[in-house]
Amino acid sequence: MMRGIIKYTIIGGIVGASVLNTVARVEALPGQTIGEVETWIKAHPTLRPGRGERLTVRKGERPTQRFVFEASVFSPGRITSGSSGLIRSEKLEFYDEVEGVDGERLVEALRIIYGVDIYQDYQRGRVIYTYPTAEQIERSRKEKKPLLEARKGELRVGERFAYWVEVAQPETGKAVTGRLIVFLKDDIDDIEKELRSR
Repeated sequence: MMRGIIKYTIIGGIVGASVLNTVARVEALPGQTIGEVETWIKAHPTLRPGRGERLTVRKGERPTQRFVFEASVFSPGRITSGSSGLIRSEKLEFYDEVEGVDGERLVEALRIIYGVDIYQDYQRGRVIYTYPTAEQIERSRKEKKPLLEARKGELRVGERFAYWVEVAQPETGKAVTGRLIVFLKDDIDDIEKELRSR
């Protein structure tokens, strides 16, 4: 049985039974204009932005469960490059103390928001980096930096886009926060360098 968002019912109205059976047709992705992405967000049956929300949509009726969708003209990570008028990355981010967050849930959110084509691009993509590495785990314990070991993720490159999935997994208990970022393939080398240098 597929887990993902279907198992987690509603987070602040982001998903409900009527929406789960309707996969959105993709019309806005990194590489498109700000205006195109804003229009797509506004019309999206799952995102349903509130008043004043344009490129960032926040959902969550309780502080223990939140979802954020954010489109940006910057590439993800600390090493960022801007793009005048074009979206370079789109982030799906969950915080859920009740049900927890895992990679499967993030990927199911990708399918629901972007549709089958992008979901398949992700699934068929090539994993180019997974972390933490054994060296990072050793350094995390030696330097007493538990966050370095707790952040578990991967970079993946599909035919159309690059994908960055990350979940913060504590030493005990369930992960409560995670994100999946869809971004332009041009930025993959910089992101990989940043992650390897952690």
